[in-house]
Amino acid sequence: ERLLNLQCQGYSGACWGYNFDWQSRTFYIPRFTPNVIVSTFAGNAFLDTYEMTGDDKYLDTAKSIGDFIRNDLKRSFDDRGNFCFSYSPLDNSKIFNASLLASKFLSRIYYFTGDKSLTNDAKGSMEFCCRKQNKDGSWFYGLEANQRWIDSFHTGYNLEAIYEYQKCTKDESYKGNLKRGLGFYLANFFSEKGIPAYYNNSVYPIDVHCAAQLIILLFKTNILKDNLSLAKKVLAWTISNMQDRKGYFYYQVKRLCSIKIPYMRWACAGMFYALSSFVLAEKET
Repeated sequence: ERLLNLQCQGYSGACWGYNFDWQSRTFYIPRFTPNVIVSTFAGNAFLDTYEMTGDDKYLDTAKSIGDFIRNDLKRSFDDRGNFCFSYSPLDNSKIFNASLLASKFLSRIYYFTGDKSLTNDAKGSMEFCCRKQNKDGSWFYGLEANQRWIDSFHTGYNLEAIYEYQKCTKDESYKGNLKRGLGFYLANFFSEKGIPAYYNNSVYPIDVHCAAQLIILLFKTNILKDNLSLAKKVLAWTISNMQDRKGYFYYQVKRLCSIKIPYMRWACAGMFYALSSFVLAEKET
């Protein structure tokens, strides 16, 4: 109910943004400008609630978020007519995890409604992003010259999105992309000691979200049992090195210091979600 009251106004559908100005490496977004990340995270909460309660109000809200994605986000097309959704209505970015999160969400709405026009848009974005996957299974963050880095948690978002798209649409065209991506992800971002690296070529800064996303991805894709040793090592290292005595988790560990700000969404909620997923998976086995 609180989420419903906090949505941005003046767009094609329900949507949300950050409550602070945000400057990325390539564009600036004023506070309360809606974006695809916050809107799909909120949207998945509504779909989860609909799944549990059967209350159409929550499905209708999710469908409204789909209208925002399809009508207000900009599209950048490739030579085959596939496209990448922008991050917000204000930019023309081509960021893979953002567009794939849109595909994932649209495919989830399709799963509950059967509206095939949703899968057409979801697939257009999926095709664009998967065609840009590198041969080794990795993705750059985006297509701009200053976005050509490869990091852990955004790779995790991409893989989770592809899996969810397949699950909801039964379209397995990107099964090979998922397999290559998982292989690269598991081989390049986690040390033998369980340290979660930020980049494929640099451990630092060690970000708590990298640890959290590993567990969430393994759980969501049903391969946690197959990677239980890695999951336990990463969780053990993160708890020992990034959890405060008060219970919250630190944001980042750098070479010479730690940033111990208790960010609720990024650090605390992410790790709470990861730990809950791990406990649930252990109970199921």
